[in-house]
Amino acid sequence: MTVTVDNPADTRTRDPKELLNAVQPYIKHLTINVLDSGMTVWDREVALLLRDEVMVRDLAERILGNAVMYMIASMEHPQVHLGVGKVVDIGVHQIILDSPVYFALCDLYNGGAYKHHAPFIQRRNDGTVLNTAEFLRSIGFQPDEELWGRDGAECSPCDSKVPDSH
Repeated sequence: MTVTVDNPADTRTRDPKELLNAVQPYIKHLTINVLDSGMTVWDREVALLLRDEVMVRDLAERILGNAVMYMIASMEHPQVHLGVGKVVDIGVHQIILDSPVYFALCDLYNGGAYKHHAPFIQRRNDGTVLNTAEFLRSIGFQPDEELWGRDGAECSPCDSKVPDSH
């Protein structure tokens, strides 16, 4: 008899909202700040984007969803050279800044290992943004063409050469 164990990192859904909300049981730090609002994790991150960066909810949700796609893809496929443009990077930074949520994301989707964010100063212009959107489609996500196409070849300056960074 063969028994298989499901790995939480083997995501069954490609819905960024579901994937982000799934981290809630993994939130261990500052739970009063994070969980006492009664909001889902998704709604919390959208509210924080609306507070600090984005003017309308629809755009905040689009940015957040694409950031979640990118972050999970970078955790699931550390060997693939991925990167985001300026717009999606707003959502990436939002999640990282909400460190209890980011730690939980790493716990669930990166085997408990912290995934560093190590940007270079200079942005790259090598097509990584468009290649990343294409890769996201190949693993079952539905990236927002407008958000990924906006920055085209101009990529965030992340260091993907370090095994634990994005």
